[in-house]
Amino acid sequence: MRRSEKTGLVVTCCAGAVLACSPALPAAPGTDGDSIFEQRCKSCHDPAIERAPGRAELAARPRADIVRSLTSGIMAPMAEGLSAEQIQSVAAYLTPGSAPETPAEQRPAALSAPTGVDPKCQVNAPIKAGKNDWPSAGFDDASTRYQPNPGLKASDVPKLKLKWAFAMSGGGQPTVIGDWLFTTNRSGKFYALDAKTGCVHWVVNDAVSRTTPVVVRASMSPSGWATFVAVASRVVRAFDAQTGAEIWKSQVLEDHQSSVMSGSPVIAGERIFVPISSIEEVTAMRKDYVCCTFRGSLAALDLKSGKLLWKTYMISAPLQTIHREGKDLQGPAGAAVWAAPTVDRKRGLVYAVTGDSYTDADTDGADAVVALDMKTGGVKWKNQVTAHDNFVIGCGPNSAGNCPTTVGPDYDFGASPILFTPMRGKQVLLAGQKSGIAYGFDPDSGALLWKTAVGAGSALGGIEWGIAADREHLFVPVSDILRLRVAGPPPSGDMAGKPGISALDPATGSIVWQTPAPVAPCHYANDKDKPSSCVRAQSAAPGAMPGIVFSGTMDGWFRAYDAKSGKIVWEYSTTAQSYDTVNGVNGQPGGSIDGMGPTIAGGMVYTMSGFNGAARVGSNGVNVLLAFAVDR
Repeated sequence: MRRSEKTGLVVTCCAGAVLACSPALPAAPGTDGDSIFEQRCKSCHDPAIERAPGRAELAARPRADIVRSLTSGIMAPMAEGLSAEQIQSVAAYLTPGSAPETPAEQRPAALSAPTGVDPKCQVNAPIKAGKNDWPSAGFDDASTRYQPNPGLKASDVPKLKLKWAFAMSGGGQPTVIGDWLFTTNRSGKFYALDAKTGCVHWVVNDAVSRTTPVVVRASMSPSGWATFVAVASRVVRAFDAQTGAEIWKSQVLEDHQSSVMSGSPVIAGERIFVPISSIEEVTAMRKDYVCCTFRGSLAALDLKSGKLLWKTYMISAPLQTIHREGKDLQGPAGAAVWAAPTVDRKRGLVYAVTGDSYTDADTDGADAVVALDMKTGGVKWKNQVTAHDNFVIGCGPNSAGNCPTTVGPDYDFGASPILFTPMRGKQVLLAGQKSGIAYGFDPDSGALLWKTAVGAGSALGGIEWGIAADREHLFVPVSDILRLRVAGPPPSGDMAGKPGISALDPATGSIVWQTPAPVAPCHYANDKDKPSSCVRAQSAAPGAMPGIVFSGTMDGWFRAYDAKSGKIVWEYSTTAQSYDTVNGVNGQPGGSIDGMGPTIAGGMVYTMSGFNGAARVGSNGVNVLLAFAVDR
């Protein structure tokens, strides 16, 4: 998936390609952008194949977006051997109407940042925890994405108004502790902001990431509070949450050239659990590449020191040689862990979900739900729900090279599983797959309890980036974006695209209600004066509070639904206006809501608009973090 960066990476490949260059990698001639494009990129982009954007779409993007993709994003493996000057020449050729970057923006350590300032807070009061906090990507150990004490009532939600906006490049979902908000982005700036106003407490300038920071009380931190983030260099970094001073940096957790950090770390006790994914599905498009060797994994680090305690690969079988049409390939490979894991302290388990396989070599680790021992990393149980889902970007029914003999549907898991605790009865482990199917498993054994189709499913979802659950319901957004773009019956022949959101009974999987994504006005900034290319796919993770579930769509609409009925009680178009941001960016446009979901804390609701997600739809290069509060 790629989860994004299917990861921004990193968008991540499972989910979509940013700039898919040709499989062949001849030496690039000089710095001639058009000839480099002709040799390396044209076969995928002119005309466009699969999820790769076409020339017209690339021309509408900011030049920095192209450079970022080729330098440190999903297309970096395809740009191997190109100099910084050559990458700039390709970007200039593709975006003749876009302004060139400044030298600072050409550096991988600070990919590109919005023009503006970082307004410093006049007062930096100590961090104080509150009952309204949202401390990690999934909110709690169980990854419910449910805020029981939001600081506002369901009846207040229709009165939500925009309070402030903050521009950043490739921003992620924030966490909130008291009046402090923490958020990463792909420009390398890791911010601590004032949650009420958006002023800057501190900023770290070299932490390229799109994962959600996790914030906890920690004795090894001078202030007593620490924040942890997984960064693009495949390490985890720990900072004092009050000052931004670095406490430790882990070793490189994965040395595979295509590995990425897309899922957010999770903390339980004195351990940090870190998911590891990859974009080898894209790298394997190169004809000179020997596919495939990456294996997804989950790593456990010591909270105080960052020391690696264990690392467990989702594929345990040894590599073997696969003879294919005169070329020796390798496998099994794949099973990337795109999403944050889920912790079960009672059973001493941590649950991970995996992506697809890359090769013909059989494996039971791909498209699976896996339970691991928190202390040792030993696999307690594993349930593979889709076998033989062997997938490489750009492969079709008659493809050769690194392509699997039979190309799978690309049905990764990209949403963190939820350990649901009912008011009565047994716990259920809930999961959602890009196939459009939601599942319920027995957390003790991994046995399948139920499965329910809520969407048609596709390589971009189905159920894409997240699910949520309150005390009664499982909330499942559906993307089905490819079904919105292709006429005719779906591949399965039995379900049309159904973008929207559903509520399910977690015990049985029965559908309680379904609300289709409305057809609503939208215009992406990059469309300029052309007809809108907006799409109403609902792929981003949702967020819930008592009586309400929040969910955004790729056409930039952010909505609140009645949790019992599915009725829309509030909505806001993030593309209907531009924003003069707290950090001095005037006229900043909104865009797609994709990937990471909302954060609900301290009486406010936060969402990121314009995110460059797996579908590469409605992105702006520079995103805008929007903060809403009740207009009293």
